[in-house]
Amino acid sequence: MKARNSLLRLKAFQVKEKKRQLQQLQLMMDEFARMSDELMQQIAAEEKRSGISDPAHFAYSTFAKSARQRADNLAVSVADLRQQQAVAEAELAQMEIDYERAAALELREGPNRKRA
Repeated sequence: MKARNSLLRLKAFQVKEKKRQLQQLQLMMDEFARMSDELMQQIAAEEKRSGISDPAHFAYSTFAKSARQRADNLAVSVADLRQQQAVAEAELAQMEIDYERAAALELREGPNRKRA
């Protein structure tokens, strides 16, 4: 019974840990989106200040170019995090199924062991 109880606790821990990882991924995506929005606001302000909004223009602001590159990098990072999130959600679903099976086995085996 102790081994099954340990298995049940392990499965519960795995589910809890995966949920925590999913929360961290979501927080990172939210933070990256916020940073990207701030960069886009800075780019718009710089373009308005300089009067040049075409990134291909020879006199386009170097600050705006670098900020645009950072915003693009953040967008790539968010896309990568979304892929990680999808994988983690699939893993969580499987872990929850494993936990439910272990819990059901514990409930089913519990009374039998007490009788023996």
